[in-house]
Amino acid sequence: MQKENIGKLKIAQYNYHLPDDRIAKYPLEKRDASKLLVYNGTDITTSRFGKLTELIPEGSLLLFNNTRVIHARLLFQKETGAQVEIFCLSPHFPADYVENFQQRGHCFWNCMIGNAKRWKGGELQMQIPANEGFVILKAEKVAMSGNETVVQFSWNNEEFSFSELLEIAGKLPIPPYLNRPSEVKDDETYQTVYSRSEGSVAAPTAGLHFTEEVMGALHEKGIKMVEVTLHVGAGTFKPVKSDTISGHEMHTEFISVSKETIEELLHHSGKVIVVGTTSMRTVESLYYIGRKLSGGTDISLAELYVKQWEPYDDTAEIAPRQALRNILHYLEETGQQQLISSTQLMIAPGYRFHYPDAIITNFHQPQSTLLLLISAFVGDDWRKIYDYALENNYRFLSYGDSSLLYKEQSGD
Repeated sequence: MQKENIGKLKIAQYNYHLPDDRIAKYPLEKRDASKLLVYNGTDITTSRFGKLTELIPEGSLLLFNNTRVIHARLLFQKETGAQVEIFCLSPHFPADYVENFQQRGHCFWNCMIGNAKRWKGGELQMQIPANEGFVILKAEKVAMSGNETVVQFSWNNEEFSFSELLEIAGKLPIPPYLNRPSEVKDDETYQTVYSRSEGSVAAPTAGLHFTEEVMGALHEKGIKMVEVTLHVGAGTFKPVKSDTISGHEMHTEFISVSKETIEELLHHSGKVIVVGTTSMRTVESLYYIGRKLSGGTDISLAELYVKQWEPYDDTAEIAPRQALRNILHYLEETGQQQLISSTQLMIAPGYRFHYPDAIITNFHQPQSTLLLLISAFVGDDWRKIYDYALENNYRFLSYGDSSLLYKEQSGD
């Protein structure tokens, strides 16, 4: 389907009534006790997440997003008593997440500013208790980058990295629709058990249901498990405000995929099941990166960036496995073990999927880009699935129940 046709889709078609009492404000005490809706491409049944291993076909490959949520919200108190929130979105300089987190002394971040009218300029300061003393963390606005503010952070004790200071002084950002402040236990419950790569400001919530027991059972069954990284940005909560999706600008997010994961995908012959919409967007972005590399490996990192409407342009298609071979050749030629890029990919009804057979995911907000992705995957049955979940007392959104959805049955 061409961009102009995709763009005409009306977001109102992807609306449903979600009562506030169906939004899970807290997770269940046991992660894998959540309900699991199973859609096999035609029919719907109910199970429990703890039984996931029984529902995954032998020889399947599960793909996880291993990102970890950072304490991205810093609350500064001005001398006047006014509070200013600096929400760290993505590293500005150094632009590499790992390198930026390891900085000792100063670094720059792209941020959103809360109560911005109270901060016209100058430095903000906070005292951070550390090692029986204090570290003074300063923040100063230095530039604008689109709708975001570039903030320089500096601190007076180089024993501490920026990552360590965030962990001590920052607050964990939880979804705004929970309508409550973050609590100490969110530090554990709003992280997946396999999170390891710091950088997200929102959790890849489809993975919150996994426990060490479920992971162990999958391993015993011989299910292959591979990881990608997509650092989830605040844009994941950005509602579609335009009447048609052509007026919505997707957020850009950092992705990293190891050479080993790409090789596993290339040679895998069984079902591919992605855990969450972020994993879906990452693995599908590989196709467009590989397509760009059809002309050779002499290409800049900026050119590998996947734009929002790329799937719907007139560029000639290539075989999905060939796209993976192109990426592997590029990594070998450039001596890299990781593909690092960014994606703005929008997956909407009419999109043609290249790799996944199924997705494990939560239940998403009405009129959201996440619901558009699900509708693209299961077709018009998305409404049947959501009606079933509402009628059967499923819990919705980040801390809610889960689903295992197989791709719409078609000639695709």
